[in-house]
Amino acid sequence: MAEMNNTNSTGQAMMRVVVSILVLIVLTALLFFVAPESFYPWAKAIHILAVISWMAGMLYLPRLFVYHVDAEKGSVQSETFKVMERRLLRGIINPAMIVTWVFGLWLAWKVFGFQGGWLHAKIGLVLLMSAVHGYLAGAVRKFAEDRNEKPARHWRIVNEIPTLLMIAIVILVVVKPF
Repeated sequence: MAEMNNTNSTGQAMMRVVVSILVLIVLTALLFFVAPESFYPWAKAIHILAVISWMAGMLYLPRLFVYHVDAEKGSVQSETFKVMERRLLRGIINPAMIVTWVFGLWLAWKVFGFQGGWLHAKIGLVLLMSAVHGYLAGAVRKFAEDRNEKPARHWRIVNEIPTLLMIAIVILVVVKPF
């Protein structure tokens, strides 16, 4: 019974995420076509919000893994971590990454014409961040199947990678050193 409620709750949460993303897409498209002169600041704001959401998830997920490693396989605690990890990945991290990329590429094209060494370096670092995202998504699958073989120390180290990438990306965007 509890598992059925959990599955239903997960389905409802996913439906809310999908509806929210669809509403964002419709409102964004409407703004783009109705008031294109006002689109840039909105695109920038949406991009920043998506980056913040993506980073929050990327910083939290490895921390969940650190605690999940210590939970006994099949325990209530382990199953709870599996739900938390799956919801975080599917409900926040994945959509935030997609929105970050879509609006980031639009801004890079519209504002900078994909010109500037700093922009190329930033895009390269965002590609690395996306690779880390893929690695974490694979880890969510392994934890869900009780196949994680990495110790907590590994996940503590992995937890630092998004932070270092974020620092470098922000410096590139703000300072534009080259």
